[in-house]
Amino acid sequence: MNDIVQPIQFEHYSTNFNRLKGRLESQVGKAIGDFNMIEDGDTVMVCLSGGKDSYTLLDILLTLRKRAPVDFRIVAMNLDQKQPGFPADVLPNYLKSLGVEYHIETQDTYSIVKEKIPEGKTTCSLCSRLRRGIIYKVAGELGANKIALGHHRDDMIETLFLNMFFGGKLKAMPPKLVTDKGDHIVIRPLAYCAEKDIARYARGMEFPIIPCNLCGSQENLQRQNIKEMLTNWERQYPGRSQTIFTAMQNVAPSHLMDSGLFDFSNMQLGQQVAEGDVAFDDSVGV
Repeated sequence: MNDIVQPIQFEHYSTNFNRLKGRLESQVGKAIGDFNMIEDGDTVMVCLSGGKDSYTLLDILLTLRKRAPVDFRIVAMNLDQKQPGFPADVLPNYLKSLGVEYHIETQDTYSIVKEKIPEGKTTCSLCSRLRRGIIYKVAGELGANKIALGHHRDDMIETLFLNMFFGGKLKAMPPKLVTDKGDHIVIRPLAYCAEKDIARYARGMEFPIIPCNLCGSQENLQRQNIKEMLTNWERQYPGRSQTIFTAMQNVAPSHLMDSGLFDFSNMQLGQQVAEGDVAFDDSVGV
């Protein structure tokens, strides 16, 4: 994997690929605008794992920066977790070929995870906590006020169901959040992008994909089960994933049961709520 495949010039792409590229750029631009993700003078640290999502994120952000109405700095960052067989030269060579500013952080989290997590148990939780702490530290060292992650629409939907089924919460991944210490803002510019489109784009661009041998190779993860469930739903009812995603953007607190979001206790006669009275209505027609 020492040879970096250079992106093909766009005039050689098919019309369908150019249409896909345009759609992804439009969706990323819309997410950035809708949630005010990037502002003038920002330094955006793009977390690059070597997977299809983060490659696509970096590529599209670099493209959009050329025509953006604001000026911002992009720094690509990879965390080398010292996984056995990890091709440490691939990302530096690729990033050098792009001429993008980058930083490789080397921390042996692989050994820590393997030492702490019993064989056969999922490593995602501890690995994620370790990575998060390192990423925040590096962002501070690089002067980045924004941290861009490669989570997409399908990641957000899967997280919603994971939290409902296993955490008892209506909670997903937000497109934008402030870190616990308040030092950085995390953004997810791929929030409107479907995973299947990202996968097609990554194949067309021939990104030098690096597989994850720590968490990506684990079988029977609950997230994989949720993904399979949603894939089956989508196959049986095309468009269902988008409908679920749209529902995440149209929340009716008065028609749920969280007293912290809606004051049920002090509800009075004559009081009207934005969501209206649908007590006996078949409002979704099912």
